[in-house]
Amino acid sequence: TLSPDTQKDTIFMGILNCTPDSFSDGGSYDTVDKAVQHAQQLIRDGADIIDIGGQSTRPGATQIGAAAEAERIVPVIKRIREQGIDVSISVDTFYADVAAAALDAGADIINDVTGGYFDPQMLPLVARRQCPYILMHMRGDPSTMAKLNDYSEYDGDVMRGTRFELAQRVRAALDAGVPRWNIILDPGIGFAKEGGQNFEVLRRIPELTAQHIRAAPNSSDPTAAAAGGSREGEEGFVDEDLAVELVNYPVLVGSSRKRFIGAVTGKTDARDRVWGTAATVTAAVQGGAAIVRVHDVAEMIDVARVSDHIYRR
Repeated sequence: TLSPDTQKDTIFMGILNCTPDSFSDGGSYDTVDKAVQHAQQLIRDGADIIDIGGQSTRPGATQIGAAAEAERIVPVIKRIREQGIDVSISVDTFYADVAAAALDAGADIINDVTGGYFDPQMLPLVARRQCPYILMHMRGDPSTMAKLNDYSEYDGDVMRGTRFELAQRVRAALDAGVPRWNIILDPGIGFAKEGGQNFEVLRRIPELTAQHIRAAPNSSDPTAAAAGGSREGEEGFVDEDLAVELVNYPVLVGSSRKRFIGAVTGKTDARDRVWGTAATVTAAVQGGAAIVRVHDVAEMIDVARVSDHIYRR
C-alpha cells in the first residue's frame, strides 16, 4: 500500500528518456533497441516501474507535438510487452492522445507534469481508463516555468503555494471522475522552483499531505491574508482554504540529477550528481514519499533500502 503509515519499502521508478535533448541523458536511448536494452537494465537494477518519456521537460525545452512524442515512446512500450517483460510502465506525457496510445500499447500509469491543465482531455481520459495518475505541480510550461517561481502571493512560502495549487488540480481530477485512489502527488522538484525552493520542498515533504501546516519561518507576515484566504489561525496553523484535503495521498519525488544539486556540489555534468541525488532520496524517504523517480536505480536502491530501515521500520 502507498501509505507513509504502513509502507515499508520505497518504490523505484527508473527513468527512460527516449529523447535527443533531455538534460541528463538525451540521445542515449533514442532508438527502440537502445531503449529496450536500458529498460531491461533498469529492471535488473531493481526498478519497480519504468517511466518512459519522449519529450524533454527541462527548463527552456522546446515543445514537440503529440504525434512526434508518440512515435518515440509507443514502439518502445510495444517492444517491451512483445518481449514478455512484466514490469509496470509509466508514460511521461501531458498529451491525452499520447497517453491513450501508450495505454493501448501496454502502459499502466500516466505521469503528467502539468497535472492535467495542459490538455483538457487528459483528466477525462484518466477517468475513463481507470489508471493510476501522477499529478505534478508546475506553473506554465517547460519554456516559461523558470520565470514563474515567485510565491509572494503565498507570503513567499513555496510549500504553501505548492499545496494550494496541487489541491486545485486534484479537485479538477476528482471532478472529472478520476478516483481518489488512483492519484499520486508530485511536488514538482525543479519545476517553477529555483534552487533554494527545491531544498525547502524536500525539507518539508511531510507537509505536502498534512492536514494543516504552520507558516514558514521566513514568511514576512504570517498573519496576513494570502491566496485562497491563507492566514495563521488561532493555533498557529495556516488557514489555507484548500480545494480538497491532501491527507493520505501518496507522494512521488523526482529530484534525480537536477540542476539545484549541481548548484551546491559544483557538478556541471548531470551524470556526476549521483551522490547529491542520494541525499535527496534520503530526504524523500524520511519525508514519507512512496515513490522515488531516479536515473541511477542500482545506486539509489542501496541508499533507499538503508533509509527505509532508518525511517520506515
